[in-house]
Amino acid sequence: MTDTVSEQSGSEFGSVGQKTLMISVFVIATCGLVYELVAGTVASYLLGDSVTQFSIIIGAYLFSMGIGSYLSRYLERGLVTWFIQIEILVGILGGCSALVLFLAFTQLAGFQIILYSLVGAIGILVGLEIPILLRILKEELPFRDLVSRVLSLDYLGALAASLLFPLWLVPRVGLIRTSLLFGIANLAVAVWAYHLFRGRLIRSAWIGIQAHVVLVGLLVLFAFSPQLTRVVEGLFYQDPVVHVRTTPYQRIVLTRSGQDVRLYLNGHLQFSSQDEYRYHEALVHPALATIEAPRRALVLGGGDGMAVREILRNPQVKEVILVELDPAMAELFRDHDYGATLNAQALRDPRVKIVHADAFVWMDQSRERFDLIVADFPDPSNYSVAKLYTRTFYGRLRDHLAPGGAIAIQSTSPLFARRSFWCIVKTIRSVGLVATPYHAYIPSFGEWGYVVATLKPYRKPERFPKGLRFLTSESVSGLFAFPVDMQPLEVEVNRLNEQRLVEYYSDEWEHVSQ
Repeated sequence: MTDTVSEQSGSEFGSVGQKTLMISVFVIATCGLVYELVAGTVASYLLGDSVTQFSIIIGAYLFSMGIGSYLSRYLERGLVTWFIQIEILVGILGGCSALVLFLAFTQLAGFQIILYSLVGAIGILVGLEIPILLRILKEELPFRDLVSRVLSLDYLGALAASLLFPLWLVPRVGLIRTSLLFGIANLAVAVWAYHLFRGRLIRSAWIGIQAHVVLVGLLVLFAFSPQLTRVVEGLFYQDPVVHVRTTPYQRIVLTRSGQDVRLYLNGHLQFSSQDEYRYHEALVHPALATIEAPRRALVLGGGDGMAVREILRNPQVKEVILVELDPAMAELFRDHDYGATLNAQALRDPRVKIVHADAFVWMDQSRERFDLIVADFPDPSNYSVAKLYTRTFYGRLRDHLAPGGAIAIQSTSPLFARRSFWCIVKTIRSVGLVATPYHAYIPSFGEWGYVVATLKPYRKPERFPKGLRFLTSESVSGLFAFPVDMQPLEVEVNRLNEQRLVEYYSDEWEHVSQ
C-alpha cells in the first residue's frame, strides 16, 4: 500500500484514540465469534448432527484464523488502510453469511463447499485483525500492557458473543438479522477508524466511500430483514408459512395449504395434518390397549399434543404428564387456537400437566412410576437427541414403568434406516425389557417403525377405543409382520459414551437423500 503516511506518531493518536481502538478490539472479537456460531448453527439446522458440524466449523475457522495471523506479517505499510479494508470485507462476508448460506442451500449445488469457503474466508480476515491492531498500537503503549489489554478484550468479546448468541440473538433476533447486525458493527468500526485516522491517510476518499456505502447497504438489508427472512423461509417449504419462531432449542415452522397443516423443526417435517392420525394412533394404542387399568401416563417429547390426544381417548387415564423441553411448542399447541385445534385441545385438558425440562435429566431426577410411557422424540440425527435412544436412557424408562405397564417408542423407518431401527430394538432389549417391534405406513414419511417395550411378554391388543381412523383389531396383526427388506440386521447397542446410532442414521438417510 502507498496511500498512507507514517503511523508512528503517538502525540497525534492520543488517549482517546487508544481507548476507542481498545473498544474496537472488543467489538471485532464479538463479531468474529458470532459469525462462527452463525455458520455452525445454520449447518446444524440444514445438515443435522450438530456436534459434527460445529466441530468441523470451529476447527476450520480457527485454522483459517491462523492463516490470517501468519499472512499479516507480509503487510508492512499502510496498516490503517489494511485494517479498514479488512473490516469492510469482514462486514460484508460475515454480515451476509446467514442469508448467503440459506439461499445457497436452496438454490445452488455444493452447499458444503460454499459453507466452508465462506468460513475460511471470514476466518482469514478475522485472523488478520488483531495482529494489525497490535502493530498500529505498538508505538502508543508498552508491549506488555498492549498485549495484555488487547488479548483480555479479545477474550471478553468472545465471552459476550457466547452468552448473547443462545440467550438473546437466536431466539429474539434470528440468524439472518444477527449476522447483519454484527456486519453493521464491523462496518461501524471501519467508518470510525476512517474518521479517526483520516488525517494520516493520503487519497483516502475511496476508502471512505467504500466504508460508508457498505454500511448503508447493510443497514438497508437489516431494515428489510423480516421480508428477506420470509422469502428465504418460503424457498424451504412448498406451502405458505403461517407461523415461524426461533427458540434457544430449535426453529419452529408451520405451513398450511388448504386443510394440510405441516410442522417443521429445524427444517425437518414432523407431521402433516392429513395423515398424522396414522402415526399417532400407531404410536400410542398398540401399547395403551394392552394395559389393564392405565391410570397415569407420561409423554416425553411430543409437544404438539397429538400423542396426548390419543391417550386421552381412554377414559381410565386420570393423569398425563408431558415433558417437553421447548416451552414454545406447548404455547403453540395449547394457547394458539390453530395449534390446539390440531390436537383437539388435548393440552388444555385438566388431566394434563406440562413440565418444561430435558427428558434425560427429568427421568433421572423423578421417582414416579407410570402405566404408560410414550417416547416421541425427533429422529436421532445428532448426539444431543440420540442420548434419548441410549442404553442409559432406556434403563431409566424401565425403572419408571409400573408393573403391567408398557412403553411406546418411535423408532425411525425400518425401511430407509434399517440399521438404525434395529439398533434401537437391540438397545431396548439390552436393559432387560421385552422389545416388540412393529411398523405402519405413513404417507408423509413412508414405512415408519415403533417399539412396544414391556417387562413381560407382549400380547397384541384385541380391541381399540372407538373413533380411531386407522387401527382396527383386524388389521393390527399386520403391523408386526416385517417383509424381507425390513428384517433385522447385525448392529451394536447404542451407548451414551459411544453413540453408534448417530453413525447408522446419518449414513442411511444420506443415501436416501441422494
